[in-house]
Amino acid sequence: MNDSHSPRSVPTGDEVLHVERHDFTTLVPTDRPRAQSLRGFDPCYTDIVDYIVRCTHRIWDERDIGLIYTHYTHNSDVYYNLKSVHDREDIVRDTIQRLAVFPERRGMATQVIWRGNDVDGFYTSHLVTGSGRHTQDGPYGKPTGRAFSTRTIADCMILENRIYREWIATDGMALIRQLGLDPHPIAEATARELLGKGHGVLDFGENRRMIGQYPPEEAADLSIAHSDGEAELLGWLHAMFNRRMLGEIDRRYAANVLYHGTCKRDLYGRRAVLHRTLQLIATMPDCVWVPQHICSVPSEEGGEKIAVRWIMEGHHLGHAMMGPPTGHRILLLGMSHYHVIDGKVVEQWDVYDEMAMLAQIKLGALAMAA
Repeated sequence: MNDSHSPRSVPTGDEVLHVERHDFTTLVPTDRPRAQSLRGFDPCYTDIVDYIVRCTHRIWDERDIGLIYTHYTHNSDVYYNLKSVHDREDIVRDTIQRLAVFPERRGMATQVIWRGNDVDGFYTSHLVTGSGRHTQDGPYGKPTGRAFSTRTIADCMILENRIYREWIATDGMALIRQLGLDPHPIAEATARELLGKGHGVLDFGENRRMIGQYPPEEAADLSIAHSDGEAELLGWLHAMFNRRMLGEIDRRYAANVLYHGTCKRDLYGRRAVLHRTLQLIATMPDCVWVPQHICSVPSEEGGEKIAVRWIMEGHHLGHAMMGPPTGHRILLLGMSHYHVIDGKVVEQWDVYDEMAMLAQIKLGALAMAA
């Protein structure tokens, strides 16, 4: 996707559907005329939000898995925290396997933040709240019968009805805990599988948060921002994560901010955001935070919604989230959605996989033993 600054790349907002405050039937209309230019898209889609909400529902909830053949390119790249897929047929197989273990799962669109057009391509960041029960045998063993509810964010690059690149951040630890399972043997099994496929831990020295004895860069790299609001957000996130200026939370968040964290933690207030941010950094106290993509749309609830895809890289040197420090390297893929009104964050959603962090720690131990 060419993320140019041309007028066609700028979200127009009003004519394109918004997810908040609307029922599913409004988001996938049957009688709405096309509201946005969608060259090459199937006629049933009226705009890019309708597309991503409707096709996700058709594939995952209506079980029309074969639509993957017309909605993904043959060589689609799909990136998770611990694996990547580069073949459409593998996407079909993975979908079948997951639905076989959780046949009652339903995925509800929580919000879609997007950018682009039908010439350069679209980018969507789709927050989904999934729920269901564990009723079948599978990678988690015998069915527990327990209900679960987890959040996922999928970032997609789309051209002419087909997704050609996708990043998926899941909250694996939320699922494991709700099923009443011990995460450690599951993470170790994942690590053994990775090691058996030749995947080791790439511990190649410093992560470039600092260069030698110099402090972190004072200013953030704003080259991926498309608006003043996006640039401002990237600036204080860099200060908070890389320069450890955690006082930014008091300056940038509303006093009554609602924070949605991993493991279905729904918390209120600046102190809660500060504590969760400290826990993550304290687990990898030498970490660097790097934004990979940002986009934004106006919100029907006021202000704007901003989506950031990021990676965090460091070593397990702290006790905060993963037990006694092991020193093993961790690479974390995460995605965050922010609702900003009058320059203050009033609501935030973070999705990243603590199970992937634990599996990398187990992988480091297995690699050292081997």
